[in-house]
Amino acid sequence: MPYYSLGYPTPSQSVEIIEAIAQAGVDLMELGLPFSDPLADGPTIQHSMQIALNHGITIRDCFELVRTIRKRGIQQPILLMGYFNPILAYGLEEFIAEAAAVEAEGLIIPDLPIEESHPVEQLCRQQRLAMVYLLPPTVEEERAKKIASRSSGFVYLVSLTGVTGARQKLPSNLQAFVQKARSYTELPLAVGFGISTPEHVKDVGKFADGVIIGSALINAVEQASDPAKAAREYISTLKNACQRIA
Repeated sequence: MPYYSLGYPTPSQSVEIIEAIAQAGVDLMELGLPFSDPLADGPTIQHSMQIALNHGITIRDCFELVRTIRKRGIQQPILLMGYFNPILAYGLEEFIAEAAAVEAEGLIIPDLPIEESHPVEQLCRQQRLAMVYLLPPTVEEERAKKIASRSSGFVYLVSLTGVTGARQKLPSNLQAFVQKARSYTELPLAVGFGISTPEHVKDVGKFADGVIIGSALINAVEQASDPAKAAREYISTLKNACQRIA
């Protein structure tokens, strides 16, 4: 599952890049709604969001981009990742209804704690949207169980402490963390944060149900003269790594 920031490097180019990664065979996609203070994200995604904001992109613009993506025939499930303040400012009911109208399948709101998320969950259920929660490795067991039980669709396992961003090595205790999380839920477990190479994908794919990549994809796009082609080629290498898993 790749993450990509809507509107980066330009709104039209972001649609082309998302179409390219869909054609590369991803199973689902996490599309980011640009925000000026993305607390869970590292420098790469922060930069991509700021560039999108510089173009004047709004939540409403993001919905239009998703609508365009669907009109181009992209069928993979789409999860919208956004921070709570812009969603609240847009209006909870209107936001969730519009997310359903543009054929998104779920939401990820990384700064919304479970204690305050009941209204969002209720609206998501009404619109048949999944509400995916992030489960970090530092959370105590009782809270981890609550997070896992409240998530729908799948549980997003944060592989490390800190923010998003490509890393050279993954934590040595990652497999143990995933195995522990399996005792909390029967939902699929997808791992994100720090994953960047085909080797990472192959290794994590042996014990998790999904692999999430964001910063490394944006890095590949930023350095390319043909962003859509670069995105397709990069995702293809990761897809091939998935297919090599026994």
